[in-house]
Amino acid sequence: MGSSAAPPRSGRIRPSQLWRLLLMIRPARPTLAEVPSADLSFSFSAVFVQAGRKKIPRKVAIPFAINLLANLLFTPIQLRLCKLPLASVDILVVWATLLWMMIAIRPHAAWVAMAQLPYFVWVSIATVLQLAITWMNRA
Repeated sequence: MGSSAAPPRSGRIRPSQLWRLLLMIRPARPTLAEVPSADLSFSFSAVFVQAGRKKIPRKVAIPFAINLLANLLFTPIQLRLCKLPLASVDILVVWATLLWMMIAIRPHAAWVAMAQLPYFVWVSIATVLQLAITWMNRA
């Protein structure tokens, strides 16, 4: 009866449950088109390399760097610190920088912008879930 997976009686959702919700919507055996981690790694690397070689303006790499940092910070904020409002701000930064980076890179490498579309859909769903969980757990 005291299962750790059971929802709290108050109707609140624990931060760790966000990941369970996200994993439920992800296919069990994802294809490259469904979870484009290889495309993302390649496109992020391409942007940083091209900016380093001055083939694209360095300012184009700024939203990629911010997005990467915010993305890396989300899990510790959400699961270790259990700070739902801060995690909501962080995921909004991820979402906004993703949009910014697609706009910034398009004139230089349209394929990189297009490679972000599945990631944009994924982050949009995660953002809605995070904001909903934060709203349901407001004090």
